[in-house]
Amino acid sequence: MPRADTPGAAAPGAAAPGADASAGAWDAIVIGGSSGAIDALSILLPALPAGLQAAVIVVLHLPSDRRSLLSDIFSYRCALPVQEAQDQQPIQPGHVYFGPPGYHLLVDRGPRLALSIDPPVHFSRPSIDVLFQSAADCYGERLLGVLLSGANEDGAEGLAAIDAAGGHTLVQAPASAAAPAMPDAALALVPAARALTPDELAAVFAQLPTRRLP
Repeated sequence: MPRADTPGAAAPGAAAPGADASAGAWDAIVIGGSSGAIDALSILLPALPAGLQAAVIVVLHLPSDRRSLLSDIFSYRCALPVQEAQDQQPIQPGHVYFGPPGYHLLVDRGPRLALSIDPPVHFSRPSIDVLFQSAADCYGERLLGVLLSGANEDGAEGLAAIDAAGGHTLVQAPASAAAPAMPDAALALVPAARALTPDELAAVFAQLPTRRLP
């Protein structure tokens, strides 16, 4: 969490920006991004508390011709177990799942993760829209959606689906994004989404509800 004297931090005694999101009893958090999103994730994911109630499912636009190292990199930075998603894998609370390159990642009944080789959406597979829309169908109002930096419009329609299902929506503030096209498109489609800097998003993540650990 940022110190109170850092830009974007809440003043002492004041509610953190987006604190209404941290108050929710979310079953899942879905995060999407593209160009510049890894920098934001490097701030957000380490802020997740141990024993988080929600599962965290992340899709980034990745080259399909090479292995992703995201789960390896973030497993050393997070207080939660981190892994690359597997087809038909049960979704567990307090785990972070990364979508593998070359596959769409969906939330299926169970809830379980599912992988698909359906055609790319917005020139991307994995597509953020595909993850967000399937998660909205599964979790409804118990879903938190977060869209980060990116250079196209993928994720905007998915965030709108989360909003329509009664979930909560957060967007990286365009001025803080290396590629603002993705958050700009989302805010145009979902004006109710909260636009926060990575430090402000991390402050929300740090306050998310946790469960008692064994």
